[in-house]
Amino acid sequence: MSKNRHHVRIAATLAALTLGTAGLTAVAPTAARAADGTVPGDNVAKLPISSYAAMVVDSVHERVYVTDGQDRSTSQVHIYNFQGQRTGSLSIGPVTSGMALSADSGTLYVSYTSGIVAYDTVTWQRTGAVSTATAPTCPRDVAFAGGKQWHAETPYNGTDCANNWNALYGVSGTMSVSTGWNAASRLRLTSGPEVPDRIVMAQTRTATETNPFVTTLDASGDTLVRGPERRFADAQGQGGLDMKDVAQSPDGRRIAVADAAYGTRLLEAADLSDAPVPYQPLPEGAKASAVAFSGDGTYIARGAAATGSTPDLLVQPADPASGRAPLEFAFEGALDGDRVVPRGLGWSKDGSRLFAVTTNASGTEYWLHVIQPPAAQYDSRFTGGLSTAPGRPVVGEPVGIRGRLELDGPAPAEPVRVTAVRHDANGDRRLAAAEVEADGSFTVLDVPSLVGDATYTVSFTGDVTHRPAEDVTLAVTVDKAPTALALRAPAEATKSAGLTITGTLTGQGRALPAGITLSVVRTDRKGTGTLTSAAVAADGTFTVSDLPRATGEVTYEIGYAGDDLHSGSTASATVRVRR
Repeated sequence: MSKNRHHVRIAATLAALTLGTAGLTAVAPTAARAADGTVPGDNVAKLPISSYAAMVVDSVHERVYVTDGQDRSTSQVHIYNFQGQRTGSLSIGPVTSGMALSADSGTLYVSYTSGIVAYDTVTWQRTGAVSTATAPTCPRDVAFAGGKQWHAETPYNGTDCANNWNALYGVSGTMSVSTGWNAASRLRLTSGPEVPDRIVMAQTRTATETNPFVTTLDASGDTLVRGPERRFADAQGQGGLDMKDVAQSPDGRRIAVADAAYGTRLLEAADLSDAPVPYQPLPEGAKASAVAFSGDGTYIARGAAATGSTPDLLVQPADPASGRAPLEFAFEGALDGDRVVPRGLGWSKDGSRLFAVTTNASGTEYWLHVIQPPAAQYDSRFTGGLSTAPGRPVVGEPVGIRGRLELDGPAPAEPVRVTAVRHDANGDRRLAAAEVEADGSFTVLDVPSLVGDATYTVSFTGDVTHRPAEDVTLAVTVDKAPTALALRAPAEATKSAGLTITGTLTGQGRALPAGITLSVVRTDRKGTGTLTSAAVAADGTFTVSDLPRATGEVTYEIGYAGDDLHSGSTASATVRVRR
């Protein structure tokens, strides 16, 4: 077991999520220190397995059980404490594939080829066994609900485990008893002590079963009673479920599904309809692989299979309507694994630790991550309001939104970031996050694209030791970009030879439009008159030629009327005209 401080990356564009004093926080590559000086982070244990089947978290005895599911004469259940240290193992028969805890965490049920065995979780002694209907080489799931043990298995031997018919069994004495429920392809069972009488049963996707179902089963009585069922493909057969994991919220109201084809689905348990507010999509390139609610139902962990620096794990409030930014973890190295495995997440009941199993790209090595919170968290606030530099924003020109963030407690080892959103007549636009300086000052950069009223909202969503700050806003008026005319005229000219004035039109912000013409007004002793307009070339230059009608001082005023994004401008030149 190693204490790895460098493998977890919090995405630079998202600040960390506050999870309360008993909740989870992640560490940046250089970790912040908590109030007691300790460095919050995660322990990483290299698992002695070359395949993975299941993980069970026992919060009563503070143990984590992991099994490999290999088809060999003796497979093992590996036992770890909450610090990530291996404390023992249980030798099981071949194809050790499923595990479940009794509601009181007193018994661990483990399935293998010949049946299901029970172990006392204090002494680790075998306390019973159930002979299953068959002894197939295919894996089986185990669940504990309604005070009883359940399991799903294929009654057929063979190598095509994914496509074989699966059936759900209960237990009578030491024998398995068919419940009558069955379906094509493997059936995955999910149960837990938080919802003691319900099993969620989900069908896996195969080449022949392209529209799998999710359903719930009430195990409170003598027989299983099926609740709502849902399939997800549309009328054209698109959008079928590709289930990798299922989790129930501790209050039983919602069910989360890790769907590799969609992301994280959040369903109402009563009818399996979509929750009113969905979770935000996983990062681009990440496919959902695991999901788990914290013990109090406040937070959710969403695992994914992703490559490189794309996040593999998001931790956020379980209520997606909170709008809080998630913590993003990217596992990317020989000491960490590359992705979260299917069904590879579990929480301690108090939410103080999240357990994640990761694997490498080839699926031949595995790691157990024990992610822990810091010792304390502190308040944060924006002080002094916001200001702009320059003082009045101009469309198409950079503007800085300046402010100050005050953090209680210890200073973070790495600079924190604030995010900002600009709201104008075109809607909302999220701006690039800005780093906060050591003195708390920050500048969010923007280039307004629309003339008129706009509002900037700046947010700090917290870091490893600080709670989020209340948002601060600033209303501004965005002006048109200024333009300027520069003229080059002779000091003197003659009526007979005429004169030529040249010049350049320049503008700030976005490029000036093509086809601009300038007004030309001449004023002499005979009065004022408008001359032929002057065309502006692509490089902004123009020429005005004239045969003066009178001698003496003649003034030429040249003007640009402006456009939607640029203000107008004028310039004048006076020439002494002789005969």
